[in-house]
Amino acid sequence: MPNPRPLVRERAKQIKPYRCKNLIAVLENPLDIKNIGTVIRNVNALGVEKTYIVDPKKKLPDDWEQMRGRKSLSKTSVSAIKWSYVKRFDSTEQCLAHLERYRYLSVATSPHVTGKKTVVLHEGDYTHPRVAVWFGNESYGLSDLAIEQSEFCVTIPMFGIIESLNLGTTSGIVLYEITKQRREYQQKYKRASRGPKGRGTSGPAHDE
Repeated sequence: MPNPRPLVRERAKQIKPYRCKNLIAVLENPLDIKNIGTVIRNVNALGVEKTYIVDPKKKLPDDWEQMRGRKSLSKTSVSAIKWSYVKRFDSTEQCLAHLERYRYLSVATSPHVTGKKTVVLHEGDYTHPRVAVWFGNESYGLSDLAIEQSEFCVTIPMFGIIESLNLGTTSGIVLYEITKQRREYQQKYKRASRGPKGRGTSGPAHDE
């Protein structure tokens, strides 16, 4: 039976230029393990770098290696948990402090909130060097604190009678648009940084 590791390494090499560095999907107090697995699967498939989970009830272990061994997460993520880094936090405050320390700009996926800048998904700009995209609880959405600390809110345009989507679907739609923008920007920046005839040019560092 052939060893799958060389194939995995080759696949990792092929997709490396398309990964979106410094892009994090944040789940705030998710209720359903199936939704957590679906989001992790979306994160892996779309090239998002990491998943952070605010888990005050401590449903998940602290250590990523232990998470990778959880059959429930492995099954619902179709093994994506093995290839996508996940970090848990005890509280929204703790997660926000961590993101602030590393200079991440937070973006909230939420319906219109009075007094908060809100943009339609495809009209937003997600090319900031470090972006954390927040997804709320299946029943109550995001906390007031997460929305307050976000730069702006993102809404998905919907045209049906029922204007709601589940967490897995929402994360797939939102992250698809954001990763598409960031990949286009990263490729453009790489071309510009090479300069004429392959010579590099000076410029600000950016996530590549």
